[in-house]
Amino acid sequence: MKLVATDLDGTLVRKDRTLSPRTISVFRRLEHAGVFIVLVTGRPIRWISPVYDQLGVRALTICVNGAATYDPSTDTIVHSAPLETDVLSEAVSRLRSEVPGVVFAVERDGGRQMRHEPDFPVGPWEVDHHSVGPASLAEILTRPAAKLLIRAGAQPPDEFTARVAACLSGLAEATNSSSSGMVEVSAAGVTKATALARVARTHAVAQDDVIAFGDMPNDLAMLTWAGRGVAMANAHPAVLAAAKDITDSTNEDDGVAAYLERVYNY
Repeated sequence: MKLVATDLDGTLVRKDRTLSPRTISVFRRLEHAGVFIVLVTGRPIRWISPVYDQLGVRALTICVNGAATYDPSTDTIVHSAPLETDVLSEAVSRLRSEVPGVVFAVERDGGRQMRHEPDFPVGPWEVDHHSVGPASLAEILTRPAAKLLIRAGAQPPDEFTARVAACLSGLAEATNSSSSGMVEVSAAGVTKATALARVARTHAVAQDDVIAFGDMPNDLAMLTWAGRGVAMANAHPAVLAAAKDITDSTNEDDGVAAYLERVYNY
């Protein structure tokens, strides 16, 4: 395998947001051996630096579920596929008419900035963050967005995602990456798989030479595209069913590192 692609949360990163020494060691050995490493995440760019600080590998990162490909060596977005303003407006209009109590937020510029309706709940780590703040819905719709984020109170995540996807059919992609009931919407045709395929082509890596790891529905397209798509032992049932292989252990117990040690005979 010439390219290793991995999701972060629930896959490479532990619940306390750290990477294990074993994981760090394996990825540094991969880089030294010339294996191309790509981080593929739903995270916005503003959440990536703690991973780089720990990993010690300045890997190309596909952020916000494929809408932005980020090069940390130059601090630039090398490819972007946002939701344009007309699509944002149509998506919001459809959801307002179909989903009671729906509220919205957007990730902009690859997730360097987030704007959210005042009633949209944000995590405690985002409160008072200089790049995150409330805005009116009218202001939210004035610029293209890497992701549209949707909440409507407590919701069963898979059922709510399916409801949003049906509402936005033909307009945009809907997925989820957590059990919080938040749905993440990208431009039509934009997934982790499409972004990873683009990166692989750019670096002359064949699909069969790509191994990818993931755990949640937003990883499904990537795992089915990759030559070897590997689900974490702690993965969502749909991911376990779709993957070509499964790690022996979870993200808490070095599942990715242990699997790669076998593949590369470390």
